[in-house]
Amino acid sequence: MRLKDSSAGGSVVFLTVFSVLSQLLGFLYRVCLSRMVGAQVMGLYQLVMPVYSVLMSITAIGLTAAVSNLTSRYLALDNVRAVRQTVKNCMILLGCLMIPVAAVTAALYDPISVYLLGDARTQMGLLLLLPCVALTGVENIHKHFFYGAGQVRPPAVVELMEQFIRAGAVLGLLMLFLPQNPERTVGLIVVGMIVCEIFSSAALVILYRRRMSRMGSNGAGEQPRRLYRRMAGIALPVGATALLGNLMGAVNAALIPQRLVAGGMELERAMSDFGVLCGMTMPMLSLPTVFLGALNLIMVPRVAGNCALGRTDRANREVLRTLETVTLIILPCMALMTVVGPDLGVLLFGESGAGQYMVPLAVATACGCFQAVLSGGLNAANHQGTAALIALICDVVQLVLTALLMGRPGGGMGGFVTGVVVSSVLGLALCGLAIRRHTGLQVKLCRMLVLPGLATLLSWQLALLLCNWLRQAQAPQVVQVGAVLAFGAVVYLSALCAMGVGQGGFFLSAGKNCVDKSGQGRYNS
Repeated sequence: MRLKDSSAGGSVVFLTVFSVLSQLLGFLYRVCLSRMVGAQVMGLYQLVMPVYSVLMSITAIGLTAAVSNLTSRYLALDNVRAVRQTVKNCMILLGCLMIPVAAVTAALYDPISVYLLGDARTQMGLLLLLPCVALTGVENIHKHFFYGAGQVRPPAVVELMEQFIRAGAVLGLLMLFLPQNPERTVGLIVVGMIVCEIFSSAALVILYRRRMSRMGSNGAGEQPRRLYRRMAGIALPVGATALLGNLMGAVNAALIPQRLVAGGMELERAMSDFGVLCGMTMPMLSLPTVFLGALNLIMVPRVAGNCALGRTDRANREVLRTLETVTLIILPCMALMTVVGPDLGVLLFGESGAGQYMVPLAVATACGCFQAVLSGGLNAANHQGTAALIALICDVVQLVLTALLMGRPGGGMGGFVTGVVVSSVLGLALCGLAIRRHTGLQVKLCRMLVLPGLATLLSWQLALLLCNWLRQAQAPQVVQVGAVLAFGAVVYLSALCAMGVGQGGFFLSAGKNCVDKSGQGRYNS
């Protein structure tokens, strides 16, 4: 009894459109926030947010993965009663985990801010994160019920409204109460986050109850012990991986300004550089990846449902199609961002440093997109432990390289960027090998990348020539950025059409490499 509010293609289009709108609004919010508070406060904010991720990984991330996966499986078996049990038990576990975590954080917020994060000005933000984490956990559990059920519209609409409320609340509070010292400014930002989480959690709980009342109580339910075992089998590896990864991310974030200071840079300058790279450059590069979340949210429940029914070939086809879509979109986006990145950074954030390291970070972002799809396929195919181990290895590699390279004279932020690139390439390679071993999915990335890569190369070269010509003509930056992006997109799409991509050639050649786990046959996508 898998209720769907649209077809696969319609769900992808709807969720992609809403994700794009949400991400664009979030990006504009970040631009306004950066201009209002400055690079130093953005650096402090970037120190606080990894702690938020750590708290979420301890309390909610594993539970949300369990809800999405088990909802998909139980609805495929027409067992609605088991879905109710899953959501209810996950909410109980969220409360049981949140109480001790909040108590420990409230008791140790001072040493956490001073000794772990390296800046006492993060204290107020740490305390205010606790209600925000609890509300986000409630929101995400109910949101992933909808994703697992293949119903993308309710959470998408709520998420878009949440972005509007967050932008209005945070920017409104800053307009009312600025100027403040950096610690209070970070606290105001977190208070605005709490306001939007109150709305989204309440809205999704109401929508969940209405949806369940329509679905009824079909099915025999699930035995409590078996249900808890299944929940633990999904939540523990996902939560443990997220916890270890976010812990290392928090250590990495705290380490960056400290290593910059050790290299001879002043603390305020180090915090500003950290805020520019992690709060401006990397979010700017991630803007073209707004479609990825929508694709994964559609892919993962479908792969999980097909695996539950023993349809390995269909599950592999879902992963393959998602990879194809990512290939066609992410390559030109990253190439064009390397061309317009410096001008776009100045135009949006007023920071010339926001355009640094565009090429290596673009490579890392592209590899991260492919890795996210393959990792989602592993999780959906019930190989969460493998995906967890790969993520852990990549995080360790990045942390070690950051510690080693940034401490050397002249290393600076380049050491951190090197660690990001190496870990992302390594993660892609390991995920490719793992999904081939466990599911039989064989994808030759080189063949898949040839035609889009050639079209991307042509688009990048011509866009670069146009950009240089416009700079020499001293055209306004807005004109430069808009003209280069539009021209590059037209060249890329024209090249794809000329090579026949999208008319069967590219997709069929890639599909021939997708083999059923049992080895009983090949199929085209």
